[in-house]
Amino acid sequence: MKKILTFVFMYILFATTVMAKDIRFVQVTDVRYSENNNTLSDIVQAVNNEKDVDFVVFTGDNIERPAKENLEGFIKEANQLKAPYYIVYGDKDVNKYKDFGKKEYIKLLKKKAKKYKQKSTNYTFEKEGVVFFVVDGSKEVIPSTNGYYKADVLEWVDANLALYPRKNIVIFQHFPLIPPADNENYYTFKPEPYLKLISDHKNIKAVISGHFGVNKEETVEEVLHISTAPAPFYRVIDMTDCTSKKPEFWAQIKEAKKD
Repeated sequence: MKKILTFVFMYILFATTVMAKDIRFVQVTDVRYSENNNTLSDIVQAVNNEKDVDFVVFTGDNIERPAKENLEGFIKEANQLKAPYYIVYGDKDVNKYKDFGKKEYIKLLKKKAKKYKQKSTNYTFEKEGVVFFVVDGSKEVIPSTNGYYKADVLEWVDANLALYPRKNIVIFQHFPLIPPADNENYYTFKPEPYLKLISDHKNIKAVISGHFGVNKEETVEEVLHISTAPAPFYRVIDMTDCTSKKPEFWAQIKEAKKD
């Protein structure tokens, strides 16, 4: 009888171990690439030396100013990453009045970025049973440092969340909903409806952003809000037991240094 119980216990332990899944990804934010500012090259080299990276996400302000040559240079460097990468839009990335709005940005990404297939600035992708949301709070008409998640964006988020009621959700965006520092120039305009939406969906586990230029982690209503400092810093995030109801996050800040 003891042998049977031991076997059952070992089988349950083995099955649980096999079912547990982990994800490692890297967040890079506020690169602000230009010909005179190429910290991205150092970051790419550093990230390529990290072990077991599933993907990289650039959380906005990827280029110094909205211009084709800046994005082309950014893409050329980002394409050297070993892991696939995803793009979030920030306040410095697009400006319709400078003939480089979101339509032009996406078109260039689809043409030159490695394996880039996204057709919109809001999109989802899935890794190891976790669904990741990219949410756009940038404004291409009269851009400003204050983010704004418009009603149609929140409707998109809500509708897509409804597609994954039993899967854990992680959201990437440029503008934090909960300010990680006191700077009214960087606050998100009317964040309350978005925060209410997050509160209503209990499977959202983290919201990861940049913009403020500071490193901070804060848990609000069981949702982890992560803010990360700009390049040359980057953040390695391990999401362990990621399909459980209470996955754990271990977020490390690192700095890419020149050799």
